[in-house]
Amino acid sequence: MIRNTFSILNGIGEKLERRLWKSGILTWDDFISASDLKCINKNKKSIFDERLSYAVKELDNANAGYFADTVKRRDHWRLFDVFKGEAACLDIETSGLMPDQGGYVTVVGIYDGYDYRCLVKGMDLTGENLKNELAGYKYLITFYGAAFDIPFLMKSMPDMKFDIPHFDLCFGARKLGFKGGLKRLEIDLGIERPDAVKGMSGYDAVRLWESARNGSAEALDLLIMYNRE
Repeated sequence: MIRNTFSILNGIGEKLERRLWKSGILTWDDFISASDLKCINKNKKSIFDERLSYAVKELDNANAGYFADTVKRRDHWRLFDVFKGEAACLDIETSGLMPDQGGYVTVVGIYDGYDYRCLVKGMDLTGENLKNELAGYKYLITFYGAAFDIPFLMKSMPDMKFDIPHFDLCFGARKLGFKGGLKRLEIDLGIERPDAVKGMSGYDAVRLWESARNGSAEALDLLIMYNRE
C-alpha cells in the first residue's frame, strides 16, 4: 500500500492523491515514469520524482525509521504490509494514576504474532530491557497507544524513543465505523477471551496489581493473562 501513497510528498493531500489515482497514477513508479501530470507543475514534479526515488531506495533497504518520519501518523497503517513480519503489538498496565500524579507502569506486554513476552515492575521492567525487547522490531501496533500507552511510557521512562511506524488500531477501527473500545470491538468481531479474564477492565488490572504487590502470585498471573489478551 505504501507504494501507492503520495501523501508522503509535501503539498499532496488526500484530494490530490485521489486525483492521481483516478488518472491512472497508482504507484511511485507510475508517477516517476509519467512525462507530464496535469495536476502538478513540472518544477514540482521534478522535486517529487527525486523524493520518490529516494523513498524507493529506503523502502528497499527496509528503513522503517525513515518512513516513521516521512509518512503522516494517520497513514502509518499503509506500511503494515511491508513491515508486518517485523511488527510488535504492545500494551501496558498501570497503577491507575498518571505519571505526574505518581503513577507508573506495572506491566508491558509485547506480542509479535508468535510469542508473548512481558516485563513486570520490580522484576525485569526497566527502560533498558524494554529497549532491548523492541530493538528487533520495525513496526508497532497498539490500541489507543498513540494517546495513552506511548505517552505514558515516555513520561515514565524519559530515555525511551519510539521512532518506528506506529499503527493505532483504535483510530483505524473508527475510520471503518466501529464504535467503543477494544472489548466492544472484540465482541463485534467475535473474538472471545478466556473465562478467567472475560469482562475484566483496567480497574480490575489495578486491583490485581495491588494484590500482586502484597504477595499474591495468582493475582500477578491473572494480570499477565489479562495483558496478554
